[in-house]
Amino acid sequence: MDKKQSKPMELLNTMVSEPYYLLHFLAFFSYFVLRTSVVQVLNTQITDRLLHREIQAALAFGLLTAIKIVREETWEGYIADTIFFAKIFVIGLTLIVDYHLTLWYIVVFTVIYIFTQQPAFQKLGASSKLTPLQLESLLTEGSTSRLWLVEFRAAYSPACIRSSRCFPELSITYSNKNLSFGIVDLGLFPNAAGYFGISVSGSMSQLPTYVLFSHGAEVARYPELDFQAKPFGPPITKRFLSGYFKLDRHLLEYINGK
Repeated sequence: MDKKQSKPMELLNTMVSEPYYLLHFLAFFSYFVLRTSVVQVLNTQITDRLLHREIQAALAFGLLTAIKIVREETWEGYIADTIFFAKIFVIGLTLIVDYHLTLWYIVVFTVIYIFTQQPAFQKLGASSKLTPLQLESLLTEGSTSRLWLVEFRAAYSPACIRSSRCFPELSITYSNKNLSFGIVDLGLFPNAAGYFGISVSGSMSQLPTYVLFSHGAEVARYPELDFQAKPFGPPITKRFLSGYFKLDRHLLEYINGK
């Protein structure tokens, strides 16, 4: 019972303590406050039209979020998409009221985007945070694990935030004496990006990058070295990473003692 009660409190604490969530909540809540005030000075025709559009927006928003909750594998991705949809609908509704209100919300959402960032999943699962020096030491001097799957990420990358839950949860399922999981934060160690052949700039960004090492040598990576960024590339999910790096096969080999 205590755990069930603590979960809502944990979510409430996150919303209040994280500026990204708090500012978005205040921005969306302000629409209802402004709407109540403005509707009193609008004529009946505009008020009826606004109400009609609000019902349509609510139904469309509910449908889109329902689709996303089925398709998205991580809560981070689902929340990011839900907030994006909400912004679109708020801006669209304010166009019916007054374009000055629309411009105000565009400015507000732009400021929130510039000064705040969606928090990434914080738990590590069975993975380890590594510095580039620690990783190099493990690869050159050897370790107890024959295989190392390493995620190179950066806290400022939206793609890394969306997929931040996948790697820790994969590590819980597949980590064993032969396969270990490590995380290197290229935001803290940007010089390591060039050493491992990872692009972190602009539209050519390869974050996050996953590299599988066997006996200290790289045997597979995603995205590959000649990867060219595409706007509609395959989403990074636990299923995708598991299949790409053949984690089920490595787990079976460990169980069978190979």
